[in-house]
Amino acid sequence: MKLFNSMGPNPRAVRMFIAELGDTVEMQEVDLMAGENRGEDFLKINPGGQCPALQLDNGEVISEITAICEYLDDKKGSTPLIGTTAEERAETRMWVRRIDHGILENLINGFRYSEGAQLFEGRMRLIPHAADDLKDLAQEKITWLDGLMAGKDYICGDRFTLADILLFAFLEFGTQVGQPLNEDNAAIIAWYNRVKERSSTAA
Repeated sequence: MKLFNSMGPNPRAVRMFIAELGDTVEMQEVDLMAGENRGEDFLKINPGGQCPALQLDNGEVISEITAICEYLDDKKGSTPLIGTTAEERAETRMWVRRIDHGILENLINGFRYSEGAQLFEGRMRLIPHAADDLKDLAQEKITWLDGLMAGKDYICGDRFTLADILLFAFLEFGTQVGQPLNEDNAAIIAWYNRVKERSSTAA
């Protein structure tokens, strides 16, 4: 297998997941700043023009964080990162969906439409007047999640999962692009620091 890797929170989440599995995967770097991901050669690999993308041993390619991570987990034989029972898998997928839709999409688009506009202009449709509202929506959902974290080590209780990896990778990115953690969200701050101590964050 080969992972097409790049800068940014999306590939970082997959790298962390691979590290948590204890696996290693060959990586090929894609230069986003130079627009390599929008070039003809890469679009043949992933028509979406995005990283990460995972090329399987049979040559097929899958993309999107959740699809890649669930595939790797299935190949490993089902781990707590996704879930070892139907109930655990449903819980993980529920939180991945909530976090992806409510926090990550708003956070990343808030960046793309403002601080990141120069990078994305000409590559996608930008909505600059929506940036501040999207950032606010992300913060509102983070605060909502904070209220549900009392007594929990991780999003799914005592089980560290893809939901934690996703949220950490994007909140970490947010701190680098003008969307810092809200210090009033004490449970999220404690959770963030707890995840930051995991060895997978070095991936």
